[in-house]
Amino acid sequence: MELKVGDLVTRNSYNNDVVFRIISINENICVLKGTTIRLIADSNINDLKKYSSEFEEEERMFLDKIAEPLTLNRHDYFYLPGKILHIDSDEEYLNKCLDYYKKVNIWAMGILEDEDKIADNIIDLLKEYKPNIVVITGHDAHYKNKEENLDAYKSSKYFVNAIKKAREYENSHEKLIIIAGACASYYEELIKAGANFASSPKRINIHALDPAIIATCMSLSDINKDINLKDILGKTKYGTDGIGGIITKGTMYVGYPR
Repeated sequence: MELKVGDLVTRNSYNNDVVFRIISINENICVLKGTTIRLIADSNINDLKKYSSEFEEEERMFLDKIAEPLTLNRHDYFYLPGKILHIDSDEEYLNKCLDYYKKVNIWAMGILEDEDKIADNIIDLLKEYKPNIVVITGHDAHYKNKEENLDAYKSSKYFVNAIKKAREYENSHEKLIIIAGACASYYEELIKAGANFASSPKRINIHALDPAIIATCMSLSDINKDINLKDILGKTKYGTDGIGGIITKGTMYVGYPR
């Protein structure tokens, strides 16, 4: 079987658990990018299995499910959802998230920024866009053979630094909702640094849209009411294995009359 750039594949040695797209081939080594999982990997071409086109339909069904907006009583009331600033190191995943925000009619600004540069620029971005919610994400990895600290993670230290900078700008967890992390990030340290939500409690890979799902739920949650934390986390692809957080209030104002 001949494989080419752009093909959907899985890895036999990993029990074909993640669907990738081949982004480059050099001799027998393929560089792979998760189609929905925030993961870059490489593999010998002989370890790859071509994936069926059914994946696209499965993903479309998932997107349709999570894009269902909250039911709002539009007859009498009007709504002002929270504004989202989404900072991401991966342009493809960022665009997926921006498309999702657009689909559910939420204002969002997307910024493409490498993980190690986010902390340097985040205060200026917060001052410029004045969001209610900021997403700090990209790529990460957990090196299990290292001692359990920030050095055992590819990007968690950068996320921690960015969170701390954002909290210098706004210390209140209710005035600025921070959603941070990527695949297998150091969940506990991100929460301690000041994130409202973070990945990944079980150090697993997360769906590309999981941070956006949380941000959307917070944008559409009443500013005067505590959120249903378990319900919001349950809307993500992998639930509390992938993302955890703290109980806080939403960011949406409700007005009357319409």
